[in-house]
Amino acid sequence: MVAVSRTLTVAKPLAEVFSYLSDFTTTEQWDPGTVETTRLSGDGGLGTRYRNVSKFLGKRVELTYETTQLVPDAVFEVTGDNDTVTTKDHLMFATTGAGTEIRYSADFTFHGVIGKLPDAILRLPLERLADKTVLQMEDTLARL
Repeated sequence: MVAVSRTLTVAKPLAEVFSYLSDFTTTEQWDPGTVETTRLSGDGGLGTRYRNVSKFLGKRVELTYETTQLVPDAVFEVTGDNDTVTTKDHLMFATTGAGTEIRYSADFTFHGVIGKLPDAILRLPLERLADKTVLQMEDTLARL
């Protein structure tokens, strides 16, 4: 398993930030790897399912995500999977004097042939993607 995490603070109210990021269809705007995200079922609450198409290492990847944890204004988590990977994206939110702190983590468990590669080979591109994600998330949230 490869895990990446980042913490960022944005000068926006917690409720606004949580509402925006817990609508997983907004990944098209703040996640540089995402090409398209559509809601398949649900109302945005627990159990809501999404189809996500992303590009990773030059390949188009499709995952089905499900909201697996949702605590208003505190925690949002989705778990996605396909034949080659299971991923868990976990976001925790807190109010700070500067606005809203977001603690973002993503865990990737690879399956099949890719799962046999040493984690170190996949860690670097995932760390780079996490860095880009934080920058784009900060930029997008600043424009809300």
